Amino acid sequence: QVQLVESGGGLVQAGGSLRLSCAASGNTFSYYGMGWFRQAPGKERDFVAGIAGSGSGTYYRDSVKGRFTISRDNDKNTVYLQMNSLKPEDTAVYYCATGGTRATPLGLRDVRDWGQGTQVTVSS
Repeated sequence: QVQLVESGGGLVQAGGSLRLSCAASGNTFSYYGMGWFRQAPGKERDFVAGIAGSGSGTYYRDSVKGRFTISRDNDKNTVYLQMNSLKPEDTAVYYCATGGTRATPLGLRDVRDWGQGTQVTVSS
């Protein structure tokens, strides 16, 4: 399994920005598609963004398109989520994940490994 550790969450005002990081263990990181998911209290965990192992393919849920950017640095075994123009509806615990088939995870059943999560709170 791959160990994943998220960081970069916190409290930000609406319209502000945060950058989340996900550090991964292992020597096969570049083979895995990666994704970010989020879960608000009382709600289901939902897909936010995904990226292919090579970094050439990216995917986003409609509500974050144009505001969030997923990227990766395979030399550092790290995936990032740059979040701009944050809205209160973005408030959630954000989780990093690997794709179970090495493809990009676009849903919960595609995930092999989960990070512990990092809290993002957007005030207004």
